[in-house]
Amino acid sequence: MKAVVLHGPGDYRVEHIAIPEPERGEVLVKIMGVAICGSDPRLFAGGSRNNGWPPEYPFVLGHEFSGVVVKIGDGVTKFKEGDRVAGEAHCGCGTCEMCMKGYYNLCLNYGKAETGHHHYGHNTMGAYAQYEKYNAKALTILPDNVSFDEGTLVDTAGTAYNAIRLTGIVPGGYTAVIGPGPMGILAMQIAKAMGSRTIVIGRGFRLAFAGKLGADYTIDFEKVNDVVGEVKKITGGLGAHQVIECAGNSSAFYEAVQMARKNGQVAFISIPSEDGQNMAVKSLVMNQITLHGVRANPNCSQTVISMIEQGTVNAKAQITHTFGIDQFHEAFDTFIERKDGAVKVVIHPNDV
Repeated sequence: MKAVVLHGPGDYRVEHIAIPEPERGEVLVKIMGVAICGSDPRLFAGGSRNNGWPPEYPFVLGHEFSGVVVKIGDGVTKFKEGDRVAGEAHCGCGTCEMCMKGYYNLCLNYGKAETGHHHYGHNTMGAYAQYEKYNAKALTILPDNVSFDEGTLVDTAGTAYNAIRLTGIVPGGYTAVIGPGPMGILAMQIAKAMGSRTIVIGRGFRLAFAGKLGADYTIDFEKVNDVVGEVKKITGGLGAHQVIECAGNSSAFYEAVQMARKNGQVAFISIPSEDGQNMAVKSLVMNQITLHGVRANPNCSQTVISMIEQGTVNAKAQITHTFGIDQFHEAFDTFIERKDGAVKVVIHPNDV
């Protein structure tokens, strides 16, 4: 099969490698679509080796995928050949304390494949390939009226939903989203579908895109000197009930806390390159703000698939570009440079 093989930091190319065989509890998936994630450029550049991503070279990345089950391993009863599925990156061991509580994204056996743990596209081979094997726990059935391209956004939408599930939604209240990338726009759509008025902070065509997809208010930080003040103005001087940070820069972490109202909820989705201290701690304490770290999307896939199926979340609109696997370098460049209004770029490994 063809796969995008990473041989070292920045050294990747399309090659032929062996099709994997599903083991017990696994299925083989024909990958029909895999979306380029905002974290992928750093992974391809070797910037996440301190996390063990990837653990070795050569390696196949990619974790936002959909496809068709083509082979069943021993012990699998959940799926049959021909099932359309969407996947997620995290697969916990299933037996540790965190997994037993449903937090398999926080599996205590992280990185120990012998226990059944996998982080696909990070420390276990991923989806930038024509086929890949997955534990059945990492897959969810995709309805016939949800396209494979839309299915590639289930992982991203699930993480956005996890943030909102942690913060809660005040119906009729305000949710501020910092960063109108795919994650931020999905968080905005989910919050709006759950009854919140939405404020999106960003710039350029992506901010305008958020407005087209339903944001009630948009704030261009290049044109507004005091973003926090503008959020307070919109919310009658009180601030947002929920703030979802998706931008990943120090000013966003700082301002997210400041724009929340007293007793508000703040969720950080972005992963900073290293631990820092640039956060509005005094505001956090004095206003009794609850801060949530958000890691991935445990038990979120079925919910967001249903929202996509019902049309309450418009995943299709975010897919602006598609490429075959042989065009991977062009696709990657399009995504990184945001060429031609690129928002979400999807690879079709079997469209070659």
